[in-house]
Amino acid sequence: MARKSVQLETPENILEAFYDAIRKNKLKDLHIPHSSVFYVRAAIESDTGVRYTLKHVETAMKAEGMLKDVWDTCARMYCR
Repeated sequence: MARKSVQLETPENILEAFYDAIRKNKLKDLHIPHSSVFYVRAAIESDTGVRYTLKHVETAMKAEGMLKDVWDTCARMYCR
């Protein structure tokens, strides 16, 4: 069976997007970034005063290899 490629967008208002996905029965299509993305974004904003989008921070963290270990750990714990 062929797998479909899905491009997931990171919404800025996660809670609103979550409830909207539940209402539309599209929860599997919702992408919620790892909690570390929220903490890094808050730290950047605290240090610089600049508020980047979640997608921007998540993309930068992936490029730096900061999220690879997080997802590997989650996969080992939950995807056996």
